[in-house]
Amino acid sequence: MDRTEKREFVASLGSVFADTSFVLVAQNNGLTVAAVDDLRRRMRAAGATYKVAKNRLANLALEGTRFQGISPLLKGPTALAWSKDPVAVAKTAVEFARGNDKFVILGGAIGTQTLDVNGVKALSELPSLETLRAQLLGLIQTPATRIAGVLQAPAGQLARVFKAYADKDGSSEGAEAA
Repeated sequence: MDRTEKREFVASLGSVFADTSFVLVAQNNGLTVAAVDDLRRRMRAAGATYKVAKNRLANLALEGTRFQGISPLLKGPTALAWSKDPVAVAKTAVEFARGNDKFVILGGAIGTQTLDVNGVKALSELPSLETLRAQLLGLIQTPATRIAGVLQAPAGQLARVFKAYADKDGSSEGAEAA
């Protein structure tokens, strides 16, 4: 990389750090090209980005951002993964690490909060953003359904009472005619 490419890389990584909510740091020492391609494919499917970055350039991009706490993790062959949905990145990384011992999660950060390996694993056990949205929508819809049922109940009861009177009047007229 020449100087202009390095400046562009630092600027693009800095803009990523400004836009994202979660950054994961991992070591990828000894991963095969096929394994890295598989990890990138999984990350992309989860809506995340995975990039191997030079530590010095990543540290320059981290300066002045809310993710400065991960700077000490940038030692040796490291890679960064990020997404707006922190759970998706954590789940994908933890799943991949279970099947590949050469991929080691070092930690990460959600905003200014720095996470260690256990924090990332705990984050991966949370439901995804889509699942949480579905659960929230279900909670919101449940009271509305109950309210609709309660509001419809008196009308249904009135209809049954009118039907009972109608049946009673119809059966007494039939008895008088005989």
